[in-house]
Amino acid sequence: MNDLPPELLLAACAPPLRTIAEDLRVLVAAAEPGCIERVRGGWGVIGYDVPVGHRTRFFAWIWAQPEHVHLGFVHGVLMADPERVLGGVGVTKLARWLTFEPGDRVDAAIVLPLVHEAARVASLSRGEHQIALRMARDGP
Repeated sequence: MNDLPPELLLAACAPPLRTIAEDLRVLVAAAEPGCIERVRGGWGVIGYDVPVGHRTRFFAWIWAQPEHVHLGFVHGVLMADPERVLGGVGVTKLARWLTFEPGDRVDAAIVLPLVHEAARVASLSRGEHQIALRMARDGP
């Protein structure tokens, strides 16, 4: 399933959800043109990696489920979210996400800065990442 094209993964989705997922794909690529898009194995998600030095780091995913589509961020707890639009607080320790239901409009003004912020967080050094996690957990 790792070599599955994202379009094929989304082909099974209901048209309104497929449209949302495709809109999100366009916005992720626009926010982070150097990111690498690929289907993530058994998870059934479209994952995004950002190049960091000689490696890449997983920073975001699109998960089209039967009832909605998530745009998720691996280390969302560390992201600036001034509008407080990210879900997942109290559900997971690290990940955060946006949820779109059929008929929802994908607002580029909300999505683009969050994708860019997720890539920034993924690009932190190990030390910076640990400090940010400690501050998120314990406060400044």
